[in-house]
Amino acid sequence: MRVAIRHIVDHLVWSTSGQVWAIWRVEPDGSRYMGERKRSEILARVTNLARSLPSSARVYGLCAQLDPGEIVARSVAGVDLQGRPHWRQVAEAQLELLAGADLMSPLEMHQRSWWLAVPLEVSGARGEISASAGSAWAEFSSLLGLKAAPVPAHEVADAQVRARQLVAELGGGHGLRPARPAEIVWMHQHAIARGTGSGPLLAEAAASVLYAGAVTRGQLRSPSYADLGQVRLLEAGRDLAAAEKKPRSRRAKWGLAGSPVARRWVQVESEYGTGYQAQLAVAEMPRTVLAEDAGFLAHLEQLPFPVDWATDLRLVPAEKVVREITKKKRELVDQADQYAAQHATGLPSELHDAADDLGDMSARAARAKGVEVEVQSVTVLTVWGPTPQECDRRARTLATVLRGANYRLIRPGGGQTDLLTLTLPATNAPQQVRQYTQNQLSEDWAMNGAFTGSRFGDGRGQMVGVSLDAGTIQPVLLDIANAPLQSASASFGVAGELGAGKSVLLKLITSGVVDRGGRAIVIDRTPMREWAVFAESAAKGRCQVVDAAEAELSIDPLRIFPAALGAHYALSYLTLQLGIGPMTREGAVLKKAVRQAADADFPCMAQVICALEEMAGGEDGPRTQDAATLCDLLHVVSDDPLAASVFDPELPTISMEGHLGSDFVVITTAGLTLPPREAVTRPELLRTQPLEALIGRAVLYLIAALARQTAFTDLDRFCLITVDECYWLTTSAEGLALVHEVVHDGRKHRAGIGMGGHDVSELGDEVIRGLLAYRFLSRTTDPVLAARGLSFLGLPSDDEALLQVVTTELSPVGSKDRAGEMLARDPRLNVGRLQVHVPELPRLKDGIFTTPGQGKKRQAPSAERINEAPPARTTDTAPGAFALTTTGSSR
Repeated sequence: MRVAIRHIVDHLVWSTSGQVWAIWRVEPDGSRYMGERKRSEILARVTNLARSLPSSARVYGLCAQLDPGEIVARSVAGVDLQGRPHWRQVAEAQLELLAGADLMSPLEMHQRSWWLAVPLEVSGARGEISASAGSAWAEFSSLLGLKAAPVPAHEVADAQVRARQLVAELGGGHGLRPARPAEIVWMHQHAIARGTGSGPLLAEAAASVLYAGAVTRGQLRSPSYADLGQVRLLEAGRDLAAAEKKPRSRRAKWGLAGSPVARRWVQVESEYGTGYQAQLAVAEMPRTVLAEDAGFLAHLEQLPFPVDWATDLRLVPAEKVVREITKKKRELVDQADQYAAQHATGLPSELHDAADDLGDMSARAARAKGVEVEVQSVTVLTVWGPTPQECDRRARTLATVLRGANYRLIRPGGGQTDLLTLTLPATNAPQQVRQYTQNQLSEDWAMNGAFTGSRFGDGRGQMVGVSLDAGTIQPVLLDIANAPLQSASASFGVAGELGAGKSVLLKLITSGVVDRGGRAIVIDRTPMREWAVFAESAAKGRCQVVDAAEAELSIDPLRIFPAALGAHYALSYLTLQLGIGPMTREGAVLKKAVRQAADADFPCMAQVICALEEMAGGEDGPRTQDAATLCDLLHVVSDDPLAASVFDPELPTISMEGHLGSDFVVITTAGLTLPPREAVTRPELLRTQPLEALIGRAVLYLIAALARQTAFTDLDRFCLITVDECYWLTTSAEGLALVHEVVHDGRKHRAGIGMGGHDVSELGDEVIRGLLAYRFLSRTTDPVLAARGLSFLGLPSDDEALLQVVTTELSPVGSKDRAGEMLARDPRLNVGRLQVHVPELPRLKDGIFTTPGQGKKRQAPSAERINEAPPARTTDTAPGAFALTTTGSSR
């Protein structure tokens, strides 16, 4: 096999034909869930890109193989595995599963990459002579095994200048990154390794410094690329194992194993092994297609096997387009006249359709006069397999799927090698493939979806599940703890109805933060103490459970925090508890009492009552009456056992370094009730609520403030505050202000908040929701709530198809194999659909589910140890292993 690459420097390739190619890696945009506005923006951007290209170009969409070791390496990046043995367990279990220890073969995992290659125009006669000489020497040297002729330094400089000019002409907004030399070589190696089950990894190529040429002594010299050509291509190659079997009949003899006509694939033998590839050319496309149904190249991602594609483009200027259209109109008129002269039944529908098409093209070309181009494209789709039978099955499936969308594919027998050549970098398109040319205007070509794709998730981090936007396995990684270091927020929100998987995702992310070296503080207000149960199971020996309702520890803000900070939280707590405004007359009296209590020899909340009693004993007046009223109200509150943790000065205080210094801290509030959500927004109804509900609401705010302050103290370690069913915090002004503070300032303190609610409105006001970097939406069967959820993700809330996905297609009730399906958005505004998978690790699965009958019998942990100092952080390896369940992964 001949290699087209002579020299590579930066992202420039000198080919054996004398051309110089500039190759960029393209970052895709959009997703299958984007609305009409986003789709129009992408269409306009790609249309302008096509119009800005020179006379020719080539676009590649290649499915890069993902190795299990690569996924695991990305999941442990930045983690000290020696000090975090629990995460090492997870990594080992992931590697075991993805490598196929429990399966017949490793999971087929791929991730698509997009590339744009443009041949640079040769400048001047001198350049043409040099290119021709280099091409001739390449032909001669390849026969004798000699090195490729060097390139003068001035030609290298000229090519680099032309490449920069081309990028400027293409404009920004396309996510173009110059390809690295190793990536360009990877494109070639990937093409010949398809179907072997092995081959080079794109991640390794992206980090490699190999294969690059350099200008030395005025000439560009490159390492040898001869090894890339040590490949044997065999058109219609036979399966050796099948060939050894004697056919049982004449018909079997001429089946796939015997008939040369039926063997429409190419056998590729290389150092990676033997693979079988089938090349399919797009021979016919539909005349018209709706914008939302277009993008057949993007839809290839949803097939249950990988499909590579390459599109060779020739761009024809607008003036020639108009001339061609005018010529075709005359020919069409002549045909119509001839047909009318011979037939009296009228013109056939084909002529009417052709006239409509020409009229539409003429009008559009006239509107974009001077900028419109005709795109003459040859598109090759490639499938592969380890056996010819598997390769043939995939090729037939691909042709059938696209036939249903009115695309006709041809798999030519005897032309497989020519089509394969088109998929290699820096090659000339064989003349034989021109018969598959499709003619489209730039906007029509842009609708093919060449640069449309989505990549939800982070490049590394915790594997929370798999993507449902691809037919093959694509793990989804999230690195929330690392977001502050990337100048992004680490706060996130999860919304969805009961049983849709919100708590499971919150627990999975929280345990991942802890296992990877971070900290987590959870406020558990559930009567069954589900988070305490989960912490005891998931982080045994590394967790601490504090029961705030038992009043065995004091959470008095004036005793815990420094004077000024304690006074701030004390005043906020008291105004919330008493239902008064801070800017009212009563609020002013209360502020004075809090200040006096903070300045006392023994500052505590009981001193606030003493200060009010002293103010009430003064001369008669409005201030005295207000003090007396506030004093009476606080006596009512302080006498209740539920408020003892705030007002009892004899309780030992909670320690931020001790009780709250563990890796996984759960503050349970079982026994503290809350007023209904309707009462929180209606003051007249709130005043009629039971005392225990009002106390519970205020104490929970104080606990949240304690969690916030603890999370902000250690800048060297990430801390996540988790608040499930967060409406109790966000429906009060004081609680909302606290969430505002965490969301706004958490990034600077390496902290974030994770909130779960049944409606996105429970996650906070518009500002808070707008600042959440990660957003998740699970099943929401109510259309109104679903519409709000779509808007939360940045998707159109009135899109009927999206509403149907959220209301009926996410985690259908009763379908256990589809539990945990969600729509999500990451900090890069990528929207994707994923299925959350809980690792097959006993310490996680035993306490993560709240569905009756799942996991072990749920028993709330004892609170006897809450006054004990927490144990030192252990490095013992807990039993169990992390495993991604594959149930429901194949679609």
